[in-house]
Amino acid sequence: MFTPRRKLLLVMEQCNPEWPSVPRVAWNLYRHLADKAEICLVTHARNRDALLRHRPEGSFRFIEESKAVKTWYHHVARFTQKGGVNWPLQHALGYPLYAEFNRRVYHTMGDAVRRGEFDAVMAATPILPRYPYEIRKACEHVPFILGPVNGGIPFPKGFDDVARKEFAHFNFIKKLGNLIPGYRDTYLSANRILSSSTWTRDWMINHFNLPESKVNLVWENGVDSSFIAPEPKPMKSGKQVNLIFAGRLVAYKGADMLIESMSKLAPFMQKHINLTIVGDGPEKENLQNLSHNLGLSQSITFTGKVAPTEMPKFYKKADVFCFPSIREFGGAVVMEAMAAGLPCVVAHNGGIGEYVTNETGIRIPPSSRESMLKNFTRALEALIARPDYRQQLAQASWERSKLFTWNSKADQIMSIIESAIEERQTTPFAQAS
Repeated sequence: MFTPRRKLLLVMEQCNPEWPSVPRVAWNLYRHLADKAEICLVTHARNRDALLRHRPEGSFRFIEESKAVKTWYHHVARFTQKGGVNWPLQHALGYPLYAEFNRRVYHTMGDAVRRGEFDAVMAATPILPRYPYEIRKACEHVPFILGPVNGGIPFPKGFDDVARKEFAHFNFIKKLGNLIPGYRDTYLSANRILSSSTWTRDWMINHFNLPESKVNLVWENGVDSSFIAPEPKPMKSGKQVNLIFAGRLVAYKGADMLIESMSKLAPFMQKHINLTIVGDGPEKENLQNLSHNLGLSQSITFTGKVAPTEMPKFYKKADVFCFPSIREFGGAVVMEAMAAGLPCVVAHNGGIGEYVTNETGIRIPPSSRESMLKNFTRALEALIARPDYRQQLAQASWERSKLFTWNSKADQIMSIIESAIEERQTTPFAQAS
C-alpha cells in the first residue's frame, strides 16, 4: 500500500482537457493522480484557460513563452504542415519551444524541489523519448520519475509507400537528439522510467544501457469507467455483423486495408456486414472513392469527426472493432472498444498488439500489405461465420479492459512512485553530470 496524500510535482508541457491526443492523455493522468496525491502541476500557459475551467481548485504553475519563441513556432507549423504534417521535421524545428519551457520550469520550481516541498518529481510530457528535463538536477533528495515514454516504433518494412506519406525519410533527424545537452543524463539519472510499450522499453534499456529493474511497463492510455459496458454485447446468429473503425483517416491507420478486405469476402458474407468509419482526415476522400470503386458504398458509413464523449454509442452498435494501424503508439480507441465488450482485429505492431491478446481478439503481423489483406479477410470470415467465437473473444476483451481504467493506472503509478521514494530514502544521491 502507498502512503496517501504524497506531495508530487508533475511536469506536463502538454495537458489540456479540451484537446485530443497527448494533451488529453496528460489531462486524464493528472486528474486521476490528483485524486490520490497532492499534485502541483507545471504546464504551459496555453493550457491555463481549459484547466481552470475544468479544475478551478487545482494547484498550477503556468509557464509563459517568449514572443520570439511563439513567432518561431508559428513559422515552423506553417512550413511543416504543407501537404500533411511532417512530424519528424516539426518536432526537430519546434524544439526551441520545449527548450524554453524546460529551462523555465527548472528556474521556477528548482528551489522548491531542493527545499523538500515535494516527495517526488514526475515528468510526463512530451511523451516521445527524445527530450531532456532540467528539473532532474534539483532532485537531490527526492526521486525523479520519467514517463510514460512512448514512440520510436519503426514502420514495418513492407509498407514503404505508407512510410513515405508519413515523411519517415526524415526520421534520421531523431539521432540528433543524442547531441542535446542533458538528454542522456535525464534517462540515466531517473529513478524510475515508465514505458508505454515493450518496444520502447527495450529500446531505452539498450540505448541508454539501463538496468531492466529501472524501467516499468505502464501503458500510455486508459479508459474512463463510462466506457466499460455492463456486460459484453450478446452475439446472435442470423443478424448483420456491424464492424467499426475509429481513428484519424491517415495512411498508416490502414482503413483502406479494412475496406479492401471486406471486398475480398464471399458475396453472401458481404451482404451480412456493415462498416462504420468514425473519424476524419486527409485520406477521407480517397477512402470514399475506394468504397465506391469496390461496390461497397451502401455498406460503409463515414461519420466524420465525433466527440470523445459520443464514442460509447458507436461502440454499443458494433459487433467487431477493426483497426489495421501498422504503427500505433497509444491506440486509446482499442482500449475503448475492449471496454465496450468488442472483439478486436488489429495489426500486431506497437502498443495495440499488447492491449489485445490471442484471447481477446485477432492480431495480424504487418509483414506486408498483401499478407495483411489476406489475414484480415480470414479474420473477418471467422468472426462473421461464428457468433460463438465472437462471444468468446468479447467476454475476454471486456474482462481485460478493466486493467485499462485510468483509476487502475493511477494506482499502478503511485505504487511505482512509492517504491522509488522508499528506495531513495536509503540510497545516497548521485547527480548526473
